[in-house]
Amino acid sequence: MVLTLHNTLTRKKAPFTPLDPTNVRMYVCGPTVYDNAHIGNARPIIVFDVLYRLLRHIYGADHVTYARNITDVDDKINDRAAKEYPDLPLNEAIAQVTELTTEQFHKDIAALGVLEPTHEPACTDHIPQMVEMIKVLIAKENAYEEEGHVLLDTTSVPDYGRLSGRSLDEMIAGARVEVAPYKRNPADSVLWKPSTDEQPGWDSPWGRGRPGWHIECSAMAKEYLGKVFDIHGGGIDLTFPHHENERAQSTCAHGTSEMAQVWMHNGYLQVEGRKMSKSEGNFVTISELLTGDGFGGRPWQGGVLRLAMLKTHYRKPIDWTLSQLKECRKEMEWFNLKVDHSIGPGRLAAELSSGQSSHHPDPGIISALSDDLNTPLVVSRLHELASSAKSENEKIALLYNLHFLGLMGPRDYKAFSAMGFVTDTSIGQILNAHDQFDLAERLRVAQVNDNQQNFTRLIHEVESWGVEVEIRRRIGDLSFKAPDRDSESKKIAEIELLIEARNKARAEKDFAESDRIRDELDAMGIVLKDGPEGTTWEVKR
Repeated sequence: MVLTLHNTLTRKKAPFTPLDPTNVRMYVCGPTVYDNAHIGNARPIIVFDVLYRLLRHIYGADHVTYARNITDVDDKINDRAAKEYPDLPLNEAIAQVTELTTEQFHKDIAALGVLEPTHEPACTDHIPQMVEMIKVLIAKENAYEEEGHVLLDTTSVPDYGRLSGRSLDEMIAGARVEVAPYKRNPADSVLWKPSTDEQPGWDSPWGRGRPGWHIECSAMAKEYLGKVFDIHGGGIDLTFPHHENERAQSTCAHGTSEMAQVWMHNGYLQVEGRKMSKSEGNFVTISELLTGDGFGGRPWQGGVLRLAMLKTHYRKPIDWTLSQLKECRKEMEWFNLKVDHSIGPGRLAAELSSGQSSHHPDPGIISALSDDLNTPLVVSRLHELASSAKSENEKIALLYNLHFLGLMGPRDYKAFSAMGFVTDTSIGQILNAHDQFDLAERLRVAQVNDNQQNFTRLIHEVESWGVEVEIRRRIGDLSFKAPDRDSESKKIAEIELLIEARNKARAEKDFAESDRIRDELDAMGIVLKDGPEGTTWEVKR
């Protein structure tokens, strides 16, 4: 199966051939850690995590190198540090901001099912490499020093603007650093700038200062992936000026025709039809979505957020809406219902952790991903797998594919396998999956001590917290005893989810899917009746 990718540089989709199949190399621009990452920042993290998983599948996990940086040198970081920690020396205040923000970033993306990259370099650890690259650019007359600054001479780069496809006027208008008297040309970008005594800085041949934005990634990419590597990714907003200047700096410094052979960019994200911004009141962070109640009045499970991203092709704009999240939540519930009937406790989790799983990603999913990450088609294929999953092996295969796509991992499995019934550990598992360890422990103690009154009181506390998996609906009468796994309530929930999926297919005029779901319900002994008031159902007599 041939992997094809869209290359921003050529504006075409073409078969991907790695420079070295034994070491496929990818670089993606990571966060600037001045504040918690917002949902727009999550999109490239998820998109290129999916590509990383696909490359590992095709070439082998040991033959893919993925570098994603942390930008911890930025004037926004300095400003926030001075504002929030006025009593600390600036460098200590900056360390507080970057450490806490980086820690939150890691926690957030882990909840989104994102794998750790091979390398995660921080800018502050690679200042010497940046200084050396700047010295080379000066020696080659691609850069110049002026008033304590060092700037890239864009007129010395023959094909400057090729990546972004921008004219000189557009480049000037879109430049991150405003036009200054020390620039020979308005489009020239800063490689190094002086620091005051109050600002963070490092010694260099041009005086104490700090690097510009673009040189950071050029230096770190070369350090971990070499002068030319396979794939460079990021959001479409980075095409210019960041990636344009990265490419120019790297090719000039190394004397190569390219920095990366394939450039990939994901589309913009807006919220409820509007550009996301704090002034619009629709700015939402990943952390707020996972733990807060500001978007839809509830927290959202990481797999739901990830599914919402995958349902739109990565190159298209995405509209982040509450209705979309609600739909994805129902879909994840349906997947969970389909995988938890016959699977032995932790069987797949044990297989995955031991590396001995006999399962493989579905060929239809791999085919869709190999076509420039066609994730909407992947989601459709997941629905097909879920609908046809009857045997234990088919349900484990479905779970494996959810795991492969990052939609469900071993930790999620522990929680979701408990949905629909109560055991001596199920509530604890659900709460542990949501980091409510103290409450989970108190529930376990109440169960072990056979304290029905305390158990019921704690369950009401769970309800008031609004746990993601809606424990009250799942466990019915809050009985201490586990109801039958094939209980009527669970069957009803599955039937209603199927009917909703059928109605959606009918609304979208996907009559083949609609008929397939009706046939599935018929096989379950369910008769549908479509009328003016909607669809009703009854058990076949």
